[in-house]
Amino acid sequence: MANSSIRMGVDIGGTFTDVVLEIDGQYTSTKVLTTYAAPEDAIIEGIGRVCDKAGILPGDIGQIIHGTTLATNALIERRGAKTALITTTGFRDVIEMRTESRFEQYDLNLQLPEPLLPRNRRYTVSGRIGARGEVLQPIDRAEVEALADQLVEAGYDSIAVGLIHSYANDDHEKLVQEVLQEKLPGAMISLSSEVSPQMREYERFNTTVANAYIKPLMKSYLGRLEQRLHDQGIAGNIFLMHSGGGIISIESAAEFPVRLVESGPAGGAVFAAHIAARYGLDKVLSFDMGGTTAKICLIKNQTPKTSRVFEVARTYRFKKGSGMPISIPVIDMVEIGAGGGSLAHVDTLRQIRVGPESAGSEPGPACYDRGGDKPAVTDADLILGKLDPNNFAGGSIPLNPQNALAALATTLGQKLGMDAETAAFGLAEVVDENMSNAARVHAVENGEDLAEYTMIAFGGAAPLHAGRLCEKLGIDRVLVPPGAGVGSAIGFLCAPFSFEANRSVYMKLSHFEPDKVVDLLAELQTEATSFVRNCDAEAEILCDFKVYMRYSGQGWEIPISLSPEQATSPDTESFQRLFEEEYTKLFGRPVSGMDVEITVWAVNATTPPQPVARISQSTATRPADATGKRQLFDPALGHSVSGEIVERSAMDQGDQVNGPAVITEDETTIVIPSSRSALRQTDGCLDLAAKNPGETA
Repeated sequence: MANSSIRMGVDIGGTFTDVVLEIDGQYTSTKVLTTYAAPEDAIIEGIGRVCDKAGILPGDIGQIIHGTTLATNALIERRGAKTALITTTGFRDVIEMRTESRFEQYDLNLQLPEPLLPRNRRYTVSGRIGARGEVLQPIDRAEVEALADQLVEAGYDSIAVGLIHSYANDDHEKLVQEVLQEKLPGAMISLSSEVSPQMREYERFNTTVANAYIKPLMKSYLGRLEQRLHDQGIAGNIFLMHSGGGIISIESAAEFPVRLVESGPAGGAVFAAHIAARYGLDKVLSFDMGGTTAKICLIKNQTPKTSRVFEVARTYRFKKGSGMPISIPVIDMVEIGAGGGSLAHVDTLRQIRVGPESAGSEPGPACYDRGGDKPAVTDADLILGKLDPNNFAGGSIPLNPQNALAALATTLGQKLGMDAETAAFGLAEVVDENMSNAARVHAVENGEDLAEYTMIAFGGAAPLHAGRLCEKLGIDRVLVPPGAGVGSAIGFLCAPFSFEANRSVYMKLSHFEPDKVVDLLAELQTEATSFVRNCDAEAEILCDFKVYMRYSGQGWEIPISLSPEQATSPDTESFQRLFEEEYTKLFGRPVSGMDVEITVWAVNATTPPQPVARISQSTATRPADATGKRQLFDPALGHSVSGEIVERSAMDQGDQVNGPAVITEDETTIVIPSSRSALRQTDGCLDLAAKNPGETA
């Protein structure tokens, strides 16, 4: 019988599927290799394992919260449904023309990514809505019906509808939907006025196309998952993590699957924010490194930074501007191709390059002994002594050092004239520098100094690399929480039910309309609240109000938070003051004599966050007991050192480990460089701190 106090978090990653069971605040977890052909197979296997560990039956589970890379991978690999786009006459090529900006300014051979849909799958209808929502040209129903007949003949599974300025007036899109439902009752329809009702046609059309492209796939997957869980006797509720850091119903997820893109990394950011609140930290760098990618996120005042637009499927060395923009609420993070499975090669300049290609779980790194013959980050970590070949993933995946040595020697060593260990050192330094450089750039873009930050490291590979990253970034402290190897899945269990509704309505402060503002925010509040009510009909719901503002003539906006009082009793003076305060924080000073305009309005409805109790932090009391020693390559020193091996499960509160050392657990390994020491805190976190100058190992 389902027990509402027994909850499960499930995160499908590019290499591993993480499953975490929560019973009365205690976690039981496992990692299994992701099964690409049928992702639900890995989930069922993981559920069986954790239920056996915890001594319960699958039918006892009362709630499952799921995040997945399936939507992201479908966009990257172009494995979506046969999809058509219907747009306004003259705008057929918007998703191919993009914004005409160059993400690599001096590359004469620059190739822009192909649009999701080729031109012969993009159709137009007449009719025109103006920027203020006025009808400039009526839409012709007979023309739409004739087009629908063409789509029937072509056999489309999914249709995206993106008409000009539909965010201001959706009447034309609703008429197209009505006709399509009559003519193509089996097709799935995505309207831009529902998926992303925001200005900027390229981002809005691309987001709607992406939603339509993955909708049949995600609906099919979620339906299969529900059935498989039902077959296991699991009758509890199933919810999905969305990219904005909250939880939505499975029905909403199936209707708007584009909101699931980046759902796993969002769970990781929520997890890090939860740890930050426990320690009272206001400046945190979240570092999540898994098998395929590494994600870096700034968390201020225990709240992850958010954005309205992000890119997926970047095709040019993960450069900003080289991917598909998705215009939905999302936790703002930098993602680079640097995971345990990221593959290395030597480029034409005889430099080691790592990623973005990944070995994933099939075939996996060379050391997995599953057919991979290219060196991955995990191969380098194994050769450098960071991993125990007999105790990887709790011993469930034996590693083959000879395969790793052969791959490193063949792909890197022979081309660069170095032995396998030196090649492994070079590979590890390149990937660590890639990640630290991404963190530096992200911090500079946000006006932050990382020396003031504490790193929170999680994901299967992050604790292996966090110490070295802190050396490179000048960060003195890093926390590795319990369950770090499955941090995103734990984050799902910490997340609130939430949904953000937004809409573009252009308004200048010189022509501010308070009554219109009150009505607009009330409508958005009702819309957002209804989604949360689908998850929990009785819960208390809080609302956050936000507007996006800019000086007239500027290209992009900055987010401005409003209090409930300012949302219900808006006035020009308070909006002007809030904007100038935020603008000054970012750019140093306001601009006098210029009008200010609002472009987007947003309301986020959320259940109250889980209460987080501050911990009393420990001080060192005694050295931890070591179980042995092994050679560990220390990149800061440039040679191998003898490091202690300590089991995390045997450490008590106040136990300290001085680097060089490794602390082992089933789902990850924490590497302590010679420059650091690790202390077990009262909540089980490992607190890595820089040693005092002159302090020896």
